[in-house]
Amino acid sequence: MTKEADSSKKPSRRKSVAPVGDEAFVSRQLSLFQGFLANTEGQRESLSNAVDLWDSIPRYAISRVRMGAMRTSDGYLPVMELPFSYRGRSLTATIYPAQIKGRDGKWTSFYPSAREELIEHALRKISAEQQSGFFDEPSYRSGARFSLHQLRKELEQQGHSLRYDELVEGLDILSLSAIEIGATNDDGEEAFARSTYLAALTGVKRQEYEAAREKRWIAQFHPLVTQSIDQVTYRQFNYQRLMRCNTQLARWLISQLVLKYTQAAVLNSFEMRYSTIKRDSALLNGYKLERQAVAALDAAWEELKTLGALARIVKTEQRGARSKLEDVAYTLYPTSQFAAEQKAANRRQRDSKHPDVLDN
Repeated sequence: MTKEADSSKKPSRRKSVAPVGDEAFVSRQLSLFQGFLANTEGQRESLSNAVDLWDSIPRYAISRVRMGAMRTSDGYLPVMELPFSYRGRSLTATIYPAQIKGRDGKWTSFYPSAREELIEHALRKISAEQQSGFFDEPSYRSGARFSLHQLRKELEQQGHSLRYDELVEGLDILSLSAIEIGATNDDGEEAFARSTYLAALTGVKRQEYEAAREKRWIAQFHPLVTQSIDQVTYRQFNYQRLMRCNTQLARWLISQLVLKYTQAAVLNSFEMRYSTIKRDSALLNGYKLERQAVAALDAAWEELKTLGALARIVKTEQRGARSKLEDVAYTLYPTSQFAAEQKAANRRQRDSKHPDVLDN
């Protein structure tokens, strides 16, 4: 559902990142975040980190096409409310769109979408490299130091080519869009936490993109990412597989499997339901017909089979009166490769939480 609000107020500038000290680039918690469990350098290059709660929020659910249909004649979008469930608890993500000034001088609203999702994943991957990521414990912040050329090259290597102006617009949207996570406590109080997707951003002026492509930018991650680095609640996963997904839905599904199917084994199945996926991803809300949404989900599962994550999918339709489709259950069986990846992720997370205990 949507929540009408006046989103016409224009931001004066990006929030900038305060100087990050050298010690933040070599902190103990950061070294755990960057230290993947892998047998070869090639395997290590394929890995990144999934962040438990943050990657379960439907924060990139509104496509560019849907945005176009939702905008007012003045170019503005309403504040969007998306209910979802996280580990059995009902939460709501409230998304405040960014106001971006175009080359024509007009301001237009944007929600973060597929492009911004790819940029965030690329920044997180860059932060796993030495001297590129930081964890500043005194200020309780984390992020990445990068150049536009470095970010562009990382995306190109994963099959996603973007121009410099597209990168900067995506970074602007991430640093100007706010997301609020709300919940009702047992005592009835409405609790919430609010931040922009990138808590802060420092870069160069718009006219200098081509001439200063090697200039350093600093992006500060959302507080939930920082909290995950501090508490070691992230999990290593096959980043290259995720980036090869053709659809946002497939990327969301693989993230959920990484975070929830932690005991994956060839003979150990895992079940997910259409109704749950529709509610928690918010990526199936734009379909006019239920069968179209189910077909899109079927295609996403098949994509994960093609990419080597799943070996077999058993689909069971649940029908009610007059054979009306009420839900669909998907029983999933992993490939030996995905099961091995999850086993390695479990061991790495265990070792990171108890670095001084030898694993027997």
